Amino acid sequence: MSKYIFVTGGVVSSVGKGITVASIGTILKSRGLSVSVQKLDPYLNVDPGTMSPYQHGEVFVTQDGAETDLDLGNYERFIDINLTQDSNITSGQIYSSVIAKERRGDFLGGTIQVVPHVTNEIKDRFKRLAEKSKADVILIEVGGTVGDIEGLPFLEAIRQMRKDAGRDNVLYIHVTLLPYLNSTQELKTKPTQHSVNELRRIGIQPDVIICRSDYPIPDNLRDKISLFCDVEKEAVIPLPTVPTVYEVPLVLEQEGLGTLIADKLCLEVKGKDLSEWRGMVTRLKEPHEPVNICLVGKYVELEDSYYSVREALKHASLYHNREMRLSWVHAEQLEKMGDIDPCLRIAQGIIVPGGFGVRGIEGMVKAARYARINRIPYLGLCLGMQVMVIEFARYTFNSSRPDSTEFDPTTPYPVIDLMLDQKTVASKGHTMRLGNYPCQLVNGTRASDAYGQDLVQERHRHRYEFNNNFRQALQEKGLVLSGLSPDGRLVEICEVADNPWMVACQFHPEFGSRPNRPHPLFRDFIGVAKDVLREGAQPALPLSS
Repeated sequence: MSKYIFVTGGVVSSVGKGITVASIGTILKSRGLSVSVQKLDPYLNVDPGTMSPYQHGEVFVTQDGAETDLDLGNYERFIDINLTQDSNITSGQIYSSVIAKERRGDFLGGTIQVVPHVTNEIKDRFKRLAEKSKADVILIEVGGTVGDIEGLPFLEAIRQMRKDAGRDNVLYIHVTLLPYLNSTQELKTKPTQHSVNELRRIGIQPDVIICRSDYPIPDNLRDKISLFCDVEKEAVIPLPTVPTVYEVPLVLEQEGLGTLIADKLCLEVKGKDLSEWRGMVTRLKEPHEPVNICLVGKYVELEDSYYSVREALKHASLYHNREMRLSWVHAEQLEKMGDIDPCLRIAQGIIVPGGFGVRGIEGMVKAARYARINRIPYLGLCLGMQVMVIEFARYTFNSSRPDSTEFDPTTPYPVIDLMLDQKTVASKGHTMRLGNYPCQLVNGTRASDAYGQDLVQERHRHRYEFNNNFRQALQEKGLVLSGLSPDGRLVEICEVADNPWMVACQFHPEFGSRPNRPHPLFRDFIGVAKDVLREGAQPALPLSS
């Protein structure tokens, strides 16, 4: 029978629950336990697939095609597991399911209420994940903060789980912030006390309180929190801000959280081994020669929009013993500039990630042209591949008209076009090409050399694709189609032949990268970029070339 750990947050949002949950999973896995994770999002959207990156950050895609919260990316990276659609639950999903059952008559004319119908539906999702995963421990993060009105049904459901699953099989962890007041130069515990009081008013007594802080937490504050919140002092866990989030599992382990959880849940552990993780963090914190990468995107005001891309670049840089220095370049800024060299002069590598809509596209095309002409390593992801194909087509046909029909429906050179099975789709939610699809690699290409195998599976999220009507013309000019769907119908990876490393893919390789196992495309991209001499040493060629 699976044990359950529920993690709630208090005082403020973005306090670090996601990283905390991922770190707890890392600690438990190091003890030989199997772990699965679930994120509860109280918003009424069915999933984040149609939400703006400015509001929600990156949309993470699971192997089975679920569009989920970015925290699932942290869970996968830290714990090194592949999650499914069962790992992200929203209020929209819950209410949609309950209403559908009511319309079918499943409730036999009964009055539908939050308790028990909505809470039962939520608990069924907990139990479904436990049954499917067969994991020793199910970690469940409740999004938002205690007191949010939309989160109350989820809190009521996790309260009921102590009765449903048994008191010894459920553990509640509360993550709060200890704010620091400059005027008195002290950390304050009162917000934590109020947060815990609100949780207890709902009927949940936390077993563990994890205290986030930008400063070291003195022992007397732990005593105070223990007294006022009715929690053992050993269960008041300090979590000060650290240089890298990958250090959090080590901090929590050092504070005894792993042993505390194992004891409280009576878990049968098989020792503990965080040596590989500790070695990775040690290398990450050591000084390294930098590698300068420019990310050209349209959502760069919120860096979380490209969370997995940033982390994948870190993993690859660490593999090569380099410090990744990332410059965020707004694509719209490049659109307005005649000479973009000042923005990209330091780039040893240029990466163009995914996105939707015409805004900033011409700036991305300029970046791809700059990379091709100046022989700068380039990695295109999803939209980044489409942009590279558009730029190469303009070079091939000596015309500014090649484009995607997403951006210019009247283009005479629609080198990127809507997928055939998307032409009749009207709904926006969960209707793209999503999740894992196979890709057959072409021997002797950079992609094949990177992967070291013939067939790979990668995660997709797109509606538009390479237009096969232009294959021959672009190949004759030097575009290499290095990855295709097994039936040869879809172009999944393409490369520019006479560049040191100009590779782009229609999928999202960033979702598969791990701290100790960088994705092959990111690994080889950084491997070439680190040896490029830049910082103004190479004269930029004119963009008209």
